[in-house]
Amino acid sequence: MMDAIKNRRSVRKYKENPVTKGQVETLLGAAMHAPSACNSRPWRFLVITNREVLDKLADAHKFAKMLRKAPTAIVICALAQEQEQNKIASGFYPQDCAAATQNILLAAQGMGLATCWCGVYPKEQLMPVIGEILGLSEDEIPFNIIAVGYADEEPGAKGFYDGEKVRWIT
Repeated sequence: MMDAIKNRRSVRKYKENPVTKGQVETLLGAAMHAPSACNSRPWRFLVITNREVLDKLADAHKFAKMLRKAPTAIVICALAQEQEQNKIASGFYPQDCAAATQNILLAAQGMGLATCWCGVYPKEQLMPVIGEILGLSEDEIPFNIIAVGYADEEPGAKGFYDGEKVRWIT
Protein backbone atom coordinates (compact mmCIF):
# COMPACT_ATOMS: atom_id res chain seq x y z
CA MET A 1 0.00 0.00 0.00
CA MET A 2 2.82 2.43 0.82
CA ASP A 3 4.17 1.97 -2.72
CA ALA A 4 0.82 3.06 -4.17
CA ILE A 5 0.74 6.06 -1.84
CA LYS A 6 4.32 7.11 -2.63
CA ASN A 7 4.11 6.48 -6.39
CA ARG A 8 0.70 8.01 -7.12
CA ARG A 9 0.88 11.16 -9.23
CA SER A 10 -1.60 13.64 -10.70
CA VAL A 11 -1.31 12.93 -14.42
CA ARG A 12 -2.40 15.52 -16.97
CA LYS A 13 -1.39 13.77 -20.21
CA TYR A 14 -3.14 10.58 -21.25
CA LYS A 15 -2.89 7.99 -23.98
CA GLU A 16 -6.10 7.32 -25.85
CA ASN A 17 -6.25 3.67 -24.71
CA PRO A 18 -9.70 2.95 -23.26
CA VAL A 19 -10.33 1.99 -19.66
CA THR A 20 -12.50 -1.13 -19.42
CA LYS A 21 -15.85 -1.30 -17.66
CA GLY A 22 -14.36 -3.90 -15.32
CA GLN A 23 -11.52 -1.56 -14.38
CA VAL A 24 -13.97 1.27 -13.67
CA GLU A 25 -16.14 -1.04 -11.57
CA THR A 26 -13.07 -2.02 -9.54
CA LEU A 27 -12.34 1.68 -8.92
CA LEU A 28 -15.95 2.30 -7.91
CA GLY A 29 -15.83 -0.69 -5.57
CA ALA A 30 -12.76 0.81 -3.92
CA ALA A 31 -14.58 4.14 -3.59
CA MET A 32 -17.62 2.54 -2.01
CA HIS A 33 -15.42 0.84 0.59
CA ALA A 34 -14.32 4.23 1.90
CA PRO A 35 -15.37 5.19 5.40
CA SER A 36 -18.24 7.62 5.80
CA ALA A 37 -19.89 9.21 8.81
CA CYS A 38 -22.25 6.65 10.34
CA ASN A 39 -21.89 4.63 7.11
CA SER A 40 -24.16 7.21 5.46
CA ARG A 41 -22.40 6.82 2.06
CA PRO A 42 -23.41 10.31 0.82
CA TRP A 43 -22.22 9.87 -2.75
CA ARG A 44 -23.24 9.08 -6.29
CA PHE A 45 -20.77 8.30 -9.08
CA LEU A 46 -21.07 9.27 -12.73
CA VAL A 47 -18.82 7.49 -15.21
CA ILE A 48 -18.20 9.49 -18.36
CA THR A 49 -16.69 8.06 -21.53
CA ASN A 50 -18.65 10.21 -23.99
CA ARG A 51 -16.08 12.38 -25.77
CA GLU A 52 -18.49 15.29 -26.23
CA VAL A 53 -19.27 15.42 -22.50
CA LEU A 54 -15.59 15.06 -21.55
CA ASP A 55 -14.77 17.99 -23.84
CA LYS A 56 -17.57 20.12 -22.34
CA LEU A 57 -16.22 19.43 -18.86
CA ALA A 58 -12.71 20.37 -20.04
CA ASP A 59 -14.09 23.64 -21.43
CA ALA A 60 -15.99 24.42 -18.22
CA HIS A 61 -13.23 23.64 -15.71
CA LYS A 62 -10.00 25.54 -16.28
CA PHE A 63 -7.95 22.95 -14.36
CA ALA A 64 -9.47 19.91 -16.10
CA LYS A 65 -8.08 20.37 -19.61
CA MET A 66 -6.63 16.84 -19.44
CA LEU A 67 -10.17 15.56 -20.02
CA ARG A 68 -9.66 16.34 -23.72
CA LYS A 69 -7.38 13.27 -23.89
CA ALA A 70 -8.40 11.14 -20.91
CA PRO A 71 -10.69 8.32 -22.04
CA THR A 72 -12.75 8.27 -18.83
CA ALA A 73 -13.82 10.51 -16.00
CA ILE A 74 -15.51 9.68 -12.75
CA VAL A 75 -17.53 12.47 -11.17
CA ILE A 76 -18.30 12.11 -7.50
CA CYS A 77 -21.49 13.84 -6.45
CA ALA A 78 -22.17 14.52 -2.78
CA LEU A 79 -25.65 13.81 -1.46
CA ALA A 80 -25.73 16.28 1.42
CA GLN A 81 -29.51 16.23 1.88
CA GLU A 82 -29.50 12.45 2.15
CA GLN A 83 -26.84 12.63 4.87
CA GLU A 84 -28.74 15.31 6.83
CA GLN A 85 -31.31 12.70 7.83
CA ASN A 86 -28.75 11.42 10.34
CA LYS A 87 -27.99 14.18 12.88
CA ILE A 88 -24.60 12.70 13.80
CA ALA A 89 -23.45 12.30 10.16
CA SER A 90 -24.88 15.59 8.89
CA GLY A 91 -22.33 17.83 7.19
CA PHE A 92 -19.54 15.29 6.85
CA TYR A 93 -20.05 14.68 3.12
CA PRO A 94 -16.87 16.57 2.08
CA GLN A 95 -14.70 14.25 4.17
CA ASP A 96 -16.65 11.20 3.05
CA CYS A 97 -16.41 12.05 -0.67
CA ALA A 98 -12.71 12.88 -0.26
CA ALA A 99 -12.10 9.46 1.29
CA ALA A 100 -13.91 7.80 -1.64
CA THR A 101 -11.80 9.88 -4.03
CA GLN A 102 -8.53 8.86 -2.39
CA ASN A 103 -9.55 5.20 -2.60
CA ILE A 104 -10.11 5.62 -6.36
CA LEU A 105 -6.72 7.30 -6.80
CA LEU A 106 -4.86 4.61 -4.88
CA ALA A 107 -6.73 1.72 -6.50
CA ALA A 108 -6.01 3.17 -9.94
CA GLN A 109 -2.31 3.45 -9.10
CA GLY A 110 -2.29 -0.18 -8.04
CA MET A 111 -3.96 -1.17 -11.33
CA GLY A 112 -1.46 0.71 -13.52
CA LEU A 113 -3.95 3.48 -14.30
CA ALA A 114 -3.31 7.20 -13.99
CA THR A 115 -5.64 9.78 -12.45
CA CYS A 116 -6.01 13.46 -11.71
CA TRP A 117 -8.37 14.84 -9.06
CA CYS A 118 -10.00 18.09 -10.23
CA GLY A 119 -11.96 19.75 -7.44
CA VAL A 120 -15.37 21.25 -8.11
CA TYR A 121 -16.87 21.71 -4.61
CA PRO A 122 -16.89 24.28 -2.95
CA LYS A 123 -16.47 26.61 -5.98
CA GLU A 124 -19.86 28.34 -6.07
CA GLN A 125 -19.50 29.51 -9.68
CA LEU A 126 -18.27 26.15 -11.00
CA MET A 127 -20.71 23.76 -9.31
CA PRO A 128 -23.84 24.84 -11.25
CA VAL A 129 -21.98 24.80 -14.56
CA ILE A 130 -20.76 21.23 -14.03
CA GLY A 131 -24.19 20.27 -12.71
CA GLU A 132 -25.85 21.58 -15.86
CA ILE A 133 -23.47 19.76 -18.19
CA LEU A 134 -24.16 16.50 -16.35
CA GLY A 135 -27.89 17.05 -15.83
CA LEU A 136 -27.60 16.77 -12.05
CA SER A 137 -30.58 17.15 -9.76
CA GLU A 138 -30.65 19.77 -7.01
CA ASP A 139 -29.68 17.20 -4.38
CA GLU A 140 -26.48 16.21 -6.25
CA ILE A 141 -23.48 18.42 -5.50
CA PRO A 142 -20.64 17.91 -8.00
CA PHE A 143 -17.73 17.28 -5.65
CA ASN A 144 -14.97 16.55 -8.13
CA ILE A 145 -13.99 15.16 -11.51
CA ILE A 146 -11.37 12.42 -11.65
CA ALA A 147 -9.64 11.88 -14.99
CA VAL A 148 -8.80 8.19 -15.49
CA GLY A 149 -6.65 6.57 -18.15
CA TYR A 150 -3.14 5.48 -19.06
CA ALA A 151 -0.36 7.98 -18.41
CA ASP A 152 1.41 9.62 -21.33
CA GLU A 153 3.83 11.37 -18.95
CA GLU A 154 5.73 10.57 -15.77
CA PRO A 155 5.44 13.49 -13.34
CA GLY A 156 7.97 13.69 -10.56
CA ALA A 157 7.15 13.20 -6.91
CA LYS A 158 5.84 16.22 -5.02
CA GLY A 159 4.93 14.66 -1.68
CA PHE A 160 7.42 13.87 1.05
CA TYR A 161 7.63 13.45 4.79
CA ASP A 162 8.22 16.80 6.49
CA GLY A 163 8.94 16.55 10.19
CA GLU A 164 8.42 20.32 10.53
CA LYS A 165 4.69 19.73 9.92
CA VAL A 166 4.45 17.33 12.88
CA ARG A 167 3.92 18.13 16.53
CA TRP A 168 4.12 15.19 18.91
CA ILE A 169 1.97 15.33 22.04
CA THR A 170 3.20 12.70 24.46
